Amino acid sequence: MSEFQEEPVLNILTDPKVYLVGQQVTDESVIAEFLSDHEVEKWTTDTEMGGEKLVEVAGRLCYMSFAKPRPGGNHAYIHHILEVGHGSVLEHAIFSLVITGVSRSLTHELVRHRAGFGYSQLSQRFVDESDCSFVEPKVIAEDPELHAIWIESVKSAQESYKKLSDGLAARMADIEDRTLRRKRAREAARSILPNATETKIFVTGNARALRHFVEMRGSEHADAEIRRLAVAVLRVLQEASPNLFGDYVLTDQPDGSVAIDTPFKKV
Repeated sequence: MSEFQEEPVLNILTDPKVYLVGQQVTDESVIAEFLSDHEVEKWTTDTEMGGEKLVEVAGRLCYMSFAKPRPGGNHAYIHHILEVGHGSVLEHAIFSLVITGVSRSLTHELVRHRAGFGYSQLSQRFVDESDCSFVEPKVIAEDPELHAIWIESVKSAQESYKKLSDGLAARMADIEDRTLRRKRAREAARSILPNATETKIFVTGNARALRHFVEMRGSEHADAEIRRLAVAVLRVLQEASPNLFGDYVLTDQPDGSVAIDTPFKKV
């Protein structure tokens, strides 16, 4: 074995990854019981996606319009909801996402979306960040000179974190509880880590809240990193629920990035 050990390679990320880990299912027998109790002999919809079905049930309940549905199925029904801005019924469709490859800077903005959202984020007090990844802005990554400055900065921060974490743990040796000792060391050492530090976050939101997020953060005027996340979230949601999110379109921008637009704003 060589006496010289290679320096650890920094893990640099530029794009987020979004996992759709949860969405709703419906209880068909209970829906049928409700309809029977209200003398609706038969009602069906052509979607098998739970959130889309619940949105339609909620909307039809407002007017008890189960017996005489308009033609066009669930797609036409939700399209009409978007046209008239009856957005409250969209709140009944729920989606849970795991998001990785995003910076702490991004999540500072993400968690400002409060209404209709729930969050659970990686804890830097419990998780050792000695081998953490960093999210580099593409505008920096594209310039070799600026990229070198950025790499030097995050590398220095990571090395300082390791030294602080180890030094603090040694200083707190009198704390018998190892978990508490590590937590105390890491919660202080994390102060040196930059906003570029990669994090992971579990997000649950209803369709109306998610539409608001996609619309606001997918705008050409939004921060570049969170706009990439909005595009990634939209692509996942459009695949899962085209009737609730299919109206959004991706538009190419002069700088080569992508923005999001829809004819049904602020539903």
